[in-house]
Amino acid sequence: MLNPIELLKDDHEKVKKLFEQIADTSNQAEKTREKLFLTIERELRVHTTIEEEILYPALRQAAKNDEQRRLYFEAVEEHKAVDLLLPSVREAAFGTNEFAAKVKVLKEIVEHHVEEEEGEMFPLVKKLFSREQLAELGERLDARKKELMAEGS
Repeated sequence: MLNPIELLKDDHEKVKKLFEQIADTSNQAEKTREKLFLTIERELRVHTTIEEEILYPALRQAAKNDEQRRLYFEAVEEHKAVDLLLPSVREAAFGTNEFAAKVKVLKEIVEHHVEEEEGEMFPLVKKLFSREQLAELGERLDARKKELMAEGS
């Protein structure tokens, strides 16, 4: 069984490590910063796309009350915040303090989102969906992720 929670947590861990790597760079490491940022951006775009297309609608449909639906709406809004910030980070010169500051803010937003997903949403998903439904979600998430990565999103 392909566990959708593990797939998404693996994405979280990968992006966390990329943020750690970029935080360890200096203003002189422009090429390294650019490469790391473009990887972070791609990973975030693919990850948010598969969540928004597959996991979040399934959660919204399965939610049994307003508190559970709130998690869906919050997650969507947090994704929008990331989407708004990414172009701003990309436009900053990679070898500047401005870039480092924007990456730090992006990292903090992503970390907050990850904490909420892993602490609230994922346990709810495990509770709301059967083992078979989770397996099907995992397969769909994995297939779409592979498709997006192949497209170079």
